[in-house]
Amino acid sequence: MPIHFTCPHCAAATDVAEQYAGQSGPCARCGKSITVPPLEAGSPFDSHAAPPKRGLGVGLTLLIGLAVAVPVLLVCGGILLALLLPAVQAAREAARRAACANNLKQIGLAMHCYHDANKCFPPAFIPDENGKPKHSWRVLLLPYMEEQALYAQYRFDEPWDSPNNKALAARMPSVYRCPSDSDMTAGKTSYAMLVGPHAISDGPTPRRLSDIRDGSSNTIMIAEAASADINWLEPRDLDTADMFGARGPAEGLFGYTEINSCHPNGANALFADGSVHYLSTSMDSKTLEAMTTIDGGEAVGPPNF
Repeated sequence: MPIHFTCPHCAAATDVAEQYAGQSGPCARCGKSITVPPLEAGSPFDSHAAPPKRGLGVGLTLLIGLAVAVPVLLVCGGILLALLLPAVQAAREAARRAACANNLKQIGLAMHCYHDANKCFPPAFIPDENGKPKHSWRVLLLPYMEEQALYAQYRFDEPWDSPNNKALAARMPSVYRCPSDSDMTAGKTSYAMLVGPHAISDGPTPRRLSDIRDGSSNTIMIAEAASADINWLEPRDLDTADMFGARGPAEGLFGYTEINSCHPNGANALFADGSVHYLSTSMDSKTLEAMTTIDGGEAVGPPNF
């Protein structure tokens, strides 16, 4: 790049190549000796100038920042997630347990509607000509649960597991399944009636509210039985003789897992008055046994258990 300068003698302006910087010679106009100005320090043509400092650049700076920030965020996020996960899981289970209780309340409402229409609760099952269980109370409740169309397709002149009837298993009403039950077997129900000589039904015999001398609020009607593997059409329930018979009440219902659920430390149960209560696994077995009878003479029920 040429150097522009002015002769101090004749004021003639001229341009000189940069290689003559700092050299002396005669002025082309007046002939007097002049010296070409040297290059300024830091000029791109100054061979002695220090090389310019280079920055990291915006892109590299961002990459370094991300390399540091991402692991920190992942670690902090992982710790936060680990702290929040139990609380989230507990909240979800609480919601599922509440939905399960609501299912039982809907079943209880249907039970009482059936009682209003028939002057008794439905029996645990309708027997065949030989007295064997043929049809379940769950089917008998369908008209009282706004399931008239499904009820109309069920054939009472055939066994519950006939081809026609068994084809209806996949259409089980949602109220017959606990949302915490992870077993997705088609038609499996989470709820069963308590059946026995002194229970809400002895099997084929229906009970009236007036038969429950221990008080409807003290008597369990239906409970969770998640591990019983019962098809909702199947006329099979929880036999109190198995729970408290030859094996004795030492371990109680929960000890033998007849009443059980996918909820922690207990199970929901529907009482004959339509209320739903959570039965703790730590409950005294004698108290539980008292609540399975309609006429045992023990007025034991919520909130006294």
